[in-house]
Amino acid sequence: MAKPRSQVVLRKPLRATVAAGHPWIFRDALQPFELPAGTVVTIVDPRGRFVGRGLVDDGPIGVRVWTADDEAVGPPLLARRLAAAVALRRRVVPPETTAYRLVHGEGDRIPGVVCDIYGGFASVQLDGAAAQAWRPAILDALREAVGELGIVGALVRTGKRGAKQVEHAWGEAPPETIEVQECGTTLTGSLLRGQKTGLFLDHRIGRSRVRELARGARVLDLYAYVGGFSANAGRGGAAMVDTVDVAPEAIAAAGRTWAANQLDAERQARHVADVPEFLVAAAAERRRWDLIIADPPSFAPNEASKAAALQSYTMLHAACLRLLAPGGLLLAASCSSHVRAVEFEAALAQGAAKAHGILQVLERWGAPPDHPRLLAFPEGDYLKALLVRAG
Repeated sequence: MAKPRSQVVLRKPLRATVAAGHPWIFRDALQPFELPAGTVVTIVDPRGRFVGRGLVDDGPIGVRVWTADDEAVGPPLLARRLAAAVALRRRVVPPETTAYRLVHGEGDRIPGVVCDIYGGFASVQLDGAAAQAWRPAILDALREAVGELGIVGALVRTGKRGAKQVEHAWGEAPPETIEVQECGTTLTGSLLRGQKTGLFLDHRIGRSRVRELARGARVLDLYAYVGGFSANAGRGGAAMVDTVDVAPEAIAAAGRTWAANQLDAERQARHVADVPEFLVAAAAERRRWDLIIADPPSFAPNEASKAAALQSYTMLHAACLRLLAPGGLLLAASCSSHVRAVEFEAALAQGAAKAHGILQVLERWGAPPDHPRLLAFPEGDYLKALLVRAG
């Protein structure tokens, strides 16, 4: 990590945006430049006045901003940011929880770097060429930062969607299947083959709410992955839980999660099925549930796919609402950062209109506090969850 030696010049009036904490400057907002990814640059306005400092990236994001102060971007700044991230998690991670996000990239002002803790293991994800160029320094700093957390080994994930590579970073290698605690519920997963960094840790609030609401209910968990919602419903006293995912390995993992919580096997039915097909068949059979969880994978991986994604959300919500018993609850969620909250709620309203239903909104939430979001960076507020009651 060298001292700043290059400048990039704004051609759009973004001084106030950077000063407020937005961590991205898109390439088209800068005068043309050619610098390798990972280069430390000083950002100046057209008059040459200092705006901030950051790292060059190689895509539409031209620079990932690290600071709006006239300070060096290097090991001392990285160490301070990591220390602040660790201190925050000591305050906000709930009891009986051994799986949580230690570093949330832009939200912790460490752009492109995610680090999740799973018991004694760290799972690190580097997003973008800038973070990957700094890989040795980042991994060394993380190893130092987690020294007091009992971490015995770490993995690092790199690459774009669909081409992720998982490599050993340091220490011990994790077992093929891990068990961690989340608010007292056991979750199982794989750090080597699982989605995201292993599990979807951002749904802790929703899983806890399902546990609180499930007593005596018939519960349908769609796109269940490893069955975290299902297990919480079972722990909450659900009468019966139907767990649905198209991937056989996910359904097998959901069975392991259920068993790890010592739940009665007869209270869970697991279905390897495409969700839309399952919902059509359930409607034909006139099946009904008291609580349905609809947490699909991202329907909008980019801005161009947003219109189709909103239509998919509308159809999914309508199908779920037709299967709710009177007074039933739907937990509808979206992890698509390109879909804004107001758009997601509009898709839910359209789904209700198609199902000829009136909905009460009981709660709204996003990711938990170990996934902090910068107020000046609405793009980071990707997770949206609504709990609604069918009238």
